[in-house]
Amino acid sequence: MKATTPNSAFRHDGLDDIIAYHDRTKHHPERYANGPGGLDWANQPDPFRRFNGAPAFVLPRAGLDDTPPAAALFGAATVTPQPLTLERLSLYLELSLGLSARKEIATSSWYLRMNPSSGNLHPTEAYAILSGLQGLPGGAGVYHYAPLHHALEQRARWPQEGKPKAVGFHVGLTSITWREAWKYGERAFRYCQHDVGHALAALRFAAAALGWGVQLLPEWNATHLARLLGLDRVEDFEEAEQETPELLVQVNVNEAASAILSQAADTAIEWFGRANRLSHLHVEWPVIDQAIASSERKAMRAKNPETGAFIAWSPPSPPACLHSAGKLIRQRRSAVHFDGVTNISRESFLAILDTTLPRTFTPPFDAWPFPPRLHLVLMVHRVTGLEPGLYLWLRTPADADSLRQGFGAKLNWEAVTGSANTTPLYRLGRGDLRDFARTLCCHQDIAADGAFSLGMLARFESVLRQSGAGAYRELFWEAGMIGQALYLAAEAAGARGTGIGCYFDEVLHRALGLTSHDWQSLYHFTIGGPVEDLRLRTVPPYRHLTADTP
Repeated sequence: MKATTPNSAFRHDGLDDIIAYHDRTKHHPERYANGPGGLDWANQPDPFRRFNGAPAFVLPRAGLDDTPPAAALFGAATVTPQPLTLERLSLYLELSLGLSARKEIATSSWYLRMNPSSGNLHPTEAYAILSGLQGLPGGAGVYHYAPLHHALEQRARWPQEGKPKAVGFHVGLTSITWREAWKYGERAFRYCQHDVGHALAALRFAAAALGWGVQLLPEWNATHLARLLGLDRVEDFEEAEQETPELLVQVNVNEAASAILSQAADTAIEWFGRANRLSHLHVEWPVIDQAIASSERKAMRAKNPETGAFIAWSPPSPPACLHSAGKLIRQRRSAVHFDGVTNISRESFLAILDTTLPRTFTPPFDAWPFPPRLHLVLMVHRVTGLEPGLYLWLRTPADADSLRQGFGAKLNWEAVTGSANTTPLYRLGRGDLRDFARTLCCHQDIAADGAFSLGMLARFESVLRQSGAGAYRELFWEAGMIGQALYLAAEAAGARGTGIGCYFDEVLHRALGLTSHDWQSLYHFTIGGPVEDLRLRTVPPYRHLTADTP
């Protein structure tokens, strides 16, 4: 199962191991990746991490929706930057990582969030690094965001003297892999990385609603980030599930003035709280531990090690939508079933795909410091004005030759539109692919019943060789970012989407003629007309809060 490479110099960097993990965790029609074999519901992980003993500051919740039109999320409207206040920070965290609804049926209930998650298990945790805000009693320091109570739990206190005026702040993301492994076993590490990408895009979209910017900081390696967030404090996680450091972003409130954070990250003068235990029992998955270690960023990461992939795309043309940005973000849901009959127009189809183009000036990919590496292989079922069949959405022309060489000779490359710099859509073949889409996605009807489904195809081994095994996580982050753009664009077009993590990797590869690790399918998605489950009741997300909580 272990992959081999001609260049042994990369072995110490985990390249062989992470490729072996990827191969090992592929689903196949005759067998699925190793999983728990059943769900121990009594041991399901708590979806909410708390730091017991840490000072908790409840954030003010938004009243009237004063966010700009939804077009602002896709770069099609200008937004005046809002000042950084406690109220604006509260809205930012709510729109990016907060609760969106509570679902109830009979005696069961669960929460939905703005940032989607595989199985609604939410392995992603978030920390705000603040230089101090008026109304925040804890002052400068590191705060864990607790979405259940929409509160900041202070993890670290910094010296208050000499702190710069609050012109921005930082957000760190981590993963608790056990939350996903409880259900998905060895493949869970993939899903954790999808979720980080969704959360990264959610941070960027929420910032767009406030006129702010977001920048991913790849120079922060795992050691520095763990020290900053207190993840290396063993005593604080003594009985709790460990968190894996993932990434750090800088949120700029004003383009002319951004927050600067030293990698020394050793200015904390006091730490607070101990992490709660999420499950009373655990199942060990050594393969996941090895994947974490192999893909850990141990050194500073150059922002743009790859060249030639950036182009100047035409201005965005997002789906028409009359909602506010806040309303669109709050209404995002993952579809559970599609009706199998709803069509979407060619115009809406292209507008949805347009939001995935990696424009350097448009959310969410203006937060992404690397060249685009993923493309969309589309199975079109019900798009008015477009023949059913197999299509390719080419997110950067730089990969065209490599894809042509990798794809089978029977696939066509027929340009569907007049300009590859405006709508880079190519028809690879005609035909009804509903049965194929269903089979491909682990026999799930939802992949056939929507208007279209897709697989995200990533430039794979060459990226890992050039950038190191740490880029494995980045590939899944980019897939998650694309997924988040598709979620919001589908809602804006009056449809609904859902991510699909269960698919037969090699079935798609064989259908395209791919025979090596040059290109790999990393994530699937489908969009269509949703069927609502009328048994479920939806209640406001924060109805459980009172004035004296938490």
